[in-house]
Amino acid sequence: MPQLRYAAAALIALALIVLALLRLEAATDGIIIQYTKAGPAPVSVLMPASGAKAPVVVIGHGFAGSQQLMLPFAVTLARNGYIAVTFDFPGHGRNTSPLLGGLANDEARNADLLASLDSVVKFARTLPEGDGRIAVLGHSMASDIVVRYAVEHPDVAATVAVSMFSPAVTATLPHNLLAVAGELEPGPIKDEAARVVALAAGGMAVERHTYGDFADGTARRYSFSGSVEHIAVLYSRQSLLEALSWLDAAFVRHSPGWLDARAPWLGFLYLGLVLLGWPLAHLLPRVSAVPVGASLHWRRFLPVALAPAILTPLILWKLPTDFLPSLLGDYIACHFAVYGLLTAVGLLAAGVRPVWVWPGWRLPAAALAMAAYFIAFGLPFDRYVTSFIPTPQRALLLLAIMVGTGLYFAADEWLIRGRPAPFGASVASKLCLLGSLIFAIALNPQRLFFLIIIVPVILAFLIVYGLFAAWAYRRTRHPLAGVFANALAFAWAIAVTFPVVGR
Repeated sequence: MPQLRYAAAALIALALIVLALLRLEAATDGIIIQYTKAGPAPVSVLMPASGAKAPVVVIGHGFAGSQQLMLPFAVTLARNGYIAVTFDFPGHGRNTSPLLGGLANDEARNADLLASLDSVVKFARTLPEGDGRIAVLGHSMASDIVVRYAVEHPDVAATVAVSMFSPAVTATLPHNLLAVAGELEPGPIKDEAARVVALAAGGMAVERHTYGDFADGTARRYSFSGSVEHIAVLYSRQSLLEALSWLDAAFVRHSPGWLDARAPWLGFLYLGLVLLGWPLAHLLPRVSAVPVGASLHWRRFLPVALAPAILTPLILWKLPTDFLPSLLGDYIACHFAVYGLLTAVGLLAAGVRPVWVWPGWRLPAAALAMAAYFIAFGLPFDRYVTSFIPTPQRALLLLAIMVGTGLYFAADEWLIRGRPAPFGASVASKLCLLGSLIFAIALNPQRLFFLIIIVPVILAFLIVYGLFAAWAYRRTRHPLAGVFANALAFAWAIAVTFPVVGR
């Protein structure tokens, strides 16, 4: 009967995938999407198929994001008659121009980001479908950039700042400012939203109350989207409705009110892709006749798992780790590498000796099959979520970072596998890794602050690819079967996500 269960799971998974893809594609019905460039910045123009003239909204993504991440806003606005222009900032997505200044030089970084936004806005002003009016919208890092741009260009009719922080806001500029934040975001971000509205309100500001007047550009408002954090705020229907209503008021328009609802369909898509991995793992070749691994009991397992979590941040605390042109990517690669080496030393100290017998073609075949599924898993991510396909420069970064992720996953997979192995060993080891990253951030918050943003993403990756590795091990009985795919997945994510910086 196991074969029937696998077949049923595959059919359910395929049904979920097909349904989700159909619904995600349907979101852009009635929209024309044009792909071009403004200087080195890849640009997407989303406009109504009617061709009617309309205001243009230029949309900027946050740190380590890409223009795909802002699709919920862009599609919502285009479906409601606006022209939405998204783009990749320098060092982000598929923009091959490095980000100048990095985290160390705020002035150089902001100047580079502003110059990129300026070139895109100038391009947007030339669109024949535009009616001459323009607004800007930015998330996180870009919230400050769009605010600065709107302050310098008072002809910008409205500014929408999502998860904002910006010292450039004054009591009168930018014109018609809306601040949106997630209810679950850190306190300082929500405080900033309230602060910038209070500047114009002449005292304490109340959430979801509009102050000032759109006609003279003094309108201001802030709103917290319920039950969402720094990334989910981009998918919140409340965030989208606030932005659409604000722009309608600024441009005196009456939109149909269509809102992008991709979040549940993305959930169904990835639920289907994860579920499909279970029956596919059963098709992998059997690598070992007996389960291979460390086979440690809890008493011997815990010291090996805990020591790297504590020692790795301490070892890297004062060491220079900026050897790659990838902002924070090089630190994460070092963290993985040192963590893996310490785990390997711990295994040797616990008396574990790796089995070096080469299992023939079956192990590389299983590893390559899992890697191929990871790439298939990531392609919808590139289309519907954020940038996944690496540029040539990022492909080289991927190979360098994979040295670190490979060391970690090779040691970790050996640690948590075998028979007997502690129940929950995989969960315990991954929690140790997350705790280690949080400890590293606490030791050096100024340098590693932005890692806080991706900790939830790392957790999601560890859960999903941990499942794949567990299914692969159950079939192949060899811990190295899942190492290549896991190492590739994490190195790929780091290489394509974190900004490429100029030296």
